[in-house]
Amino acid sequence: MKDCTLSERLYGDIMYMPHHRSETRIPMSRHSRSAQFAPFAALDGHIEAVRESARLTDRRLEPDEDAVCDINGKLFRLCSEGGLPEISVEYFIPDSRKAGGRYVTLTGKFRRIDEYLRRVIMLDGAEVPIDDIYRISFSEEIQGSEPEICTI
Repeated sequence: MKDCTLSERLYGDIMYMPHHRSETRIPMSRHSRSAQFAPFAALDGHIEAVRESARLTDRRLEPDEDAVCDINGKLFRLCSEGGLPEISVEYFIPDSRKAGGRYVTLTGKFRRIDEYLRRVIMLDGAEVPIDDIYRISFSEEIQGSEPEICTI
């Protein structure tokens, strides 16, 4: 008795039959057939999602009462002194895609405060939302005594 493999026992009756060839259709080229089985993008955007989740953000720090008083005093000083003082403003920019954001320090000449929109406007046109300010510092030329004014 001849030893048969499992596939020969199960499909032996059809294994060696001639393959059907259509008389009305042209056979597809190997290149075209392989394109049907090319990898598809089932996880389209997966790599971008992994990169996005791996991107680090800072959590927003809420300034304490003393820091808020300091910020308000410096904003008052900017409004009352006039001129174009050089300042550095550290503020929070919320991330548009995920929780958190980043802190940025903007250095430039102060122009004015838009009280309606609650923004510090710099001479170069940059705008900083007052509610996002974490720290304000003056350049050395206008460092001096700061008024003890706190309006919360």
